Amino acid sequence: SIFHSSSTDFSVFFLCSSLNLNCFFIFFSTFSFFFSTYYFAYSPHQLQSDFWYYRFLRSRNAYIKVEHGSETTNPEKQFYQRLLRNLKNHPIESNNTQIRIERERIRSEKTVIRRLVLGLMGAAGSKLEKALGDQFPEGERYFGFENFGNTCYCNSVLQALYFCVPFREQLLEYYTSNKSVADSEENLMTCLADLFSQISSQKKKTGVIAPKRFVQRLKKQNELFRSYMHQDAHEFLNYLLNEVVDILEKEAKATTKPERETSSSSSPEKIANGPKAPLANGVHKEPVVTWVHNIFQGILTNETRCLRCETVTARDETFLDLSLDIEQNSSITSCLKNFSSTETLHAEDKFFCDKCCSLQEAQKRMKIKKPPHILVIHLKRFKYMEQLGRYKKLSYRVVFPLELKLSNTVEPYTDVEYSLFAVVVHVGSGPNHGHYVSLVKSHNHWLFFDDENVEMIEESAVQTFFGSSQEYSSNTDHGYILFYESLGPTTK
Repeated sequence: SIFHSSSTDFSVFFLCSSLNLNCFFIFFSTFSFFFSTYYFAYSPHQLQSDFWYYRFLRSRNAYIKVEHGSETTNPEKQFYQRLLRNLKNHPIESNNTQIRIERERIRSEKTVIRRLVLGLMGAAGSKLEKALGDQFPEGERYFGFENFGNTCYCNSVLQALYFCVPFREQLLEYYTSNKSVADSEENLMTCLADLFSQISSQKKKTGVIAPKRFVQRLKKQNELFRSYMHQDAHEFLNYLLNEVVDILEKEAKATTKPERETSSSSSPEKIANGPKAPLANGVHKEPVVTWVHNIFQGILTNETRCLRCETVTARDETFLDLSLDIEQNSSITSCLKNFSSTETLHAEDKFFCDKCCSLQEAQKRMKIKKPPHILVIHLKRFKYMEQLGRYKKLSYRVVFPLELKLSNTVEPYTDVEYSLFAVVVHVGSGPNHGHYVSLVKSHNHWLFFDDENVEMIEESAVQTFFGSSQEYSSNTDHGYILFYESLGPTTK
């Protein structure tokens, strides 16, 4: 209950007339709501004002109307969605006794709110089916993911990967051919494959799935994701892809090891992707190329030109995603140009030229030697500010086009064109708190995934996630990770 008092005060209050009781109850609830909303509106304790707002509405039985589907309005629905998201993603951490008491009360209310919101999600699912109608893609499934406290970073990335068709197809093929192995040897990849299989095999077209097994395995395997702190979606994506690569490489080595033992040592093996890498003992090790590499991996070339002898030294390195520095009121195209801009090495940064056998001034630049089939671009929105002694979120407006042409490539990959199909969005004003959602393009329709909630949006709505043109803005929904698919061949 909202009203708490000693036994004496409660007795006196109980003797009041029902009219006075109701008046006092409504006055106290109203005062709590407006005071907390004003005091906490733009503070880290936004959760508390949301909580009091919920209790105020509950005292007036407004939540019953929403729960039973009567007099439901979009503002009410949006409020409860935001409230559940706050309850899950912004746990109050404080030694203050009153705040800890409030936190316990909030936890006690989660079950009621969760039932309320999930009921609304079911209505949203049927609404999505009605919106698509006959245009609902054959065999496609649109399912939201349950949030387990702070797993929005995981949910948003998984939705982007699920609608990355080459990745999904390869993973489901792996699951089909390794079902017996998956049952006995669980790892992060088998849990992910099982989750994708659950979605694709659902009888319903829309709904909500709990990725409990995957999240449990993730937390068991990496302590970084065990806490209820706000996590970074890009770190999770990097960890997941590299983990899948490691698993595939180990399985490939385990499969090829018996073949190598039986094969003749005098017959050299041919390698599809270049020369063999020599080891210290003179034995050549064949690099393993997995289907993850075929989908996401590109090659960068770092060219350094000595300004004395004009000798160009090139060094290649692979990447699974590109991390780009951003500027205010810029675009992905300009960020890519800055990424490949020429830098002069001088003074303490001079380059050691092998031909001159000394340190020399030089110019270097980074270009894309081989573009990937799926280009993942990470916008560096979190920057460490030395004067503040902490990280700050850059809310800069960075335009990301629906169709992208890469210009910083080398021959023969000139002007490779890409199409945007997914965006992971960070919602919030800082790096240590907030929320993640994802935008996905599926069969020419754009969808908005917010944990359990799945909605259809217009293509024009994507531009609202470019960022803020001013430093201080009420818009905190900013594109963070972009997924582009090549429109042409990337292997020549």
